[in-house]
Amino acid sequence: MNELKEFLLRKCNQVIDEKLESIQQGIRSYQLDLVTETKSSAGDKHETGRAMLQLEMEKLGQQYQEVLAQKDTLLKIDISLKTKIQLGSLVCANGVFYFLGTSLGKIKIKEETIMVISIHSPIGRLLLGKQNEDSFLFNHKNIQIEQVF
Repeated sequence: MNELKEFLLRKCNQVIDEKLESIQQGIRSYQLDLVTETKSSAGDKHETGRAMLQLEMEKLGQQYQEVLAQKDTLLKIDISLKTKIQLGSLVCANGVFYFLGTSLGKIKIKEETIMVISIHSPIGRLLLGKQNEDSFLFNHKNIQIEQVF
């Protein structure tokens, strides 16, 4: 099972790296647009265009910082087998697999779908500290922990 968790961790890092690269490309594109806007425009329209580009760059900068924080979380993951659920645990509950890492959503591995969730998500907070055969309520449903890996 550690091989699966290692694979999941590598896949999560790959997804995060792709997000970082995409954001960096967006920032570079806006920087180029900003230079072009400076050379080709004059007056109020020019200032509005520059302001819009700078706002978009700021948004991308914030997204970049958020994704970097996700990458930092992944660096803290210990995938060794534990009896209690914590960061890095793979959990089967009600037939659904959860990997506690960072919020990335569904990752498909062969025929199995694994939900990669943050420990700060609503279900992540409820899972933390639980162990095999514990149960809890989530969205008015009883969730039974079948296995912690």
